[in-house]
Amino acid sequence: MRIPSWVLITTAVVAALPFGWGLGVLVAYLIAGPNFGQLPVLTVPISLVVSVAFALLPVLSPGKRLTILAGGAAAFVVLGALVGPR
Repeated sequence: MRIPSWVLITTAVVAALPFGWGLGVLVAYLIAGPNFGQLPVLTVPISLVVSVAFALLPVLSPGKRLTILAGGAAAFVVLGALVGPR
């Protein structure tokens, strides 16, 4: 059975939310270091818009977009657990 592309795209949009959040925090960390303060207020919304746009635009097949976004979101969760407060 083949999964309809709209299901893959919808799932990619859902996976784009934690991916965009993690990407925004990572960008803030790379710009300002560990004491980035309020910088994620700027970087997180921009990253969310970009990741949702990536999920919706047909630059790759829906399956590849879902794989990239879900894998990236999982990587950010693992990275956050490793680097987070102890």
